[in-house]
Amino acid sequence: MASLKKHLAKAGINGFFFLLLLTILLAYLFPEWGQSSGRVSLDDLTYYGVSIIFFFYGVKISPATLKVGLSNWRLHLWIQSTTFLVFPSLIFTCYVFFGDADSLFWLGTFYLAVLPSTVSSSVVMVSIAGGNLPAAIFNASISSLLGIFITPLWMDLFLSASETDFALWDTVGQLVLQIFLPVGVGFLLHRYLGAWVQRRGRQLKYFDQTVILLIVFSAFSQSFGQNMFAGQNVLGLGFWMLLLFLVMLGVMYGVGKWLGFNRPDRITVLFCGSKKSLVQAAVMGKVLFPDPVVFGVVLLPIMLYHTLQLIIGSALAERLGAEKAAI
Repeated sequence: MASLKKHLAKAGINGFFFLLLLTILLAYLFPEWGQSSGRVSLDDLTYYGVSIIFFFYGVKISPATLKVGLSNWRLHLWIQSTTFLVFPSLIFTCYVFFGDADSLFWLGTFYLAVLPSTVSSSVVMVSIAGGNLPAAIFNASISSLLGIFITPLWMDLFLSASETDFALWDTVGQLVLQIFLPVGVGFLLHRYLGAWVQRRGRQLKYFDQTVILLIVFSAFSQSFGQNMFAGQNVLGLGFWMLLLFLVMLGVMYGVGKWLGFNRPDRITVLFCGSKKSLVQAAVMGKVLFPDPVVFGVVLLPIMLYHTLQLIIGSALAERLGAEKAAI
């Protein structure tokens, strides 16, 4: 039990996980706190906070890791194809046959589908399960960068299908300025700041978490303030998110075997291909969905999916790790 608790904490089910829940509760109880007011609003704080987060993310990216990772191209190609092609195509097909053009939950579900893979929890779970750790680090890093460009393209396609206006190139420009440029500058400074950032990992993690909590609070408080969740079947949405995650796990497992990957690579596909990033959802969503009332509802599917991928993924990683130890 102590070992499971330790690994769950590493994967993200820790104080921050419960702070997310508390943040949503506070947004529900005190929605007026999230209104922009004063000289410096929450939007201002989170805008610059996001750029700082991605600057230090760029600093952490090691050129040596990226160079080594390029050799296993079949594995990387499948994981990125799953993240940005298979996942969105599945949800888009479901939307065409069953979707409601006026449902923000459908919009949020498709947004979930086109997000990049998460970084920290994927790497941790691959490590616990005995997967290919260098490949996990490589794919998580590349996925985050590709998402800056691919996610808006998919959202443009989806919103066009639902007859909603979407300023694609303005959005991409804002993401490049706010996210990609800081990452690039940070990457160029890896040689000089990499060691310092590694030493300050705990403090930077707390900074990242604070910015994400502020984004979530701002979005949910304004959605609650406008009564956007009234009459919505949140429990039903949670069931569909559970089904979606299990389906993606099954697809990742089956295709990994079909392509003949060895056990460590199959584990890497399983976790990196089925996960989506709450951090990227929060930071890109502020640009993609400038109306905070809408943004709060759109965030709900990824919040539920994030919770499920942590709980189920951690248990699965423990099981796979135990199987490896028994071999």
